[in-house]
Amino acid sequence: MKRSIITFSILLYAIVVPFLEINETHVFNPNWTPHVRIHEVWQLITNSGIGLLCLWLVWVKNEIKISGILSLLVTGGFLIAFMLQEFYGGSMKYLDGSEKTLLGINIGALGFGMAFILVLYILMVERLKGTVNRTKNDI
Repeated sequence: MKRSIITFSILLYAIVVPFLEINETHVFNPNWTPHVRIHEVWQLITNSGIGLLCLWLVWVKNEIKISGILSLLVTGGFLIAFMLQEFYGGSMKYLDGSEKTLLGINIGALGFGMAFILVLYILMVERLKGTVNRTKNDI
């Protein structure tokens, strides 16, 4: 279950986001400056690379903690940028004013919010298990 939840998070930022952004609304958007596009492509490549590393860590090395922390950094980074968007003039709306939503909630905030909470929960449970096991061994 832990691996599946972390994998869900990874698939969102390493595959789904690039799939949604390598098109005319983002990477090939004629209204974006070349400088903005290079940052977008850099972010997509970096996040996908982190995702590949996390998949290897979780499925080959059985390393839940590091993979989870890296996934929290990626998903949490988006959530912070989303919360601060008014401060720096960002928006999840397209130039035509539309926005991808599900149940009235932006799909990025919804997906990454769920992934963040689930991965954080897994890491907290793992931490508590480690504490209980250390306490039992000390007795």
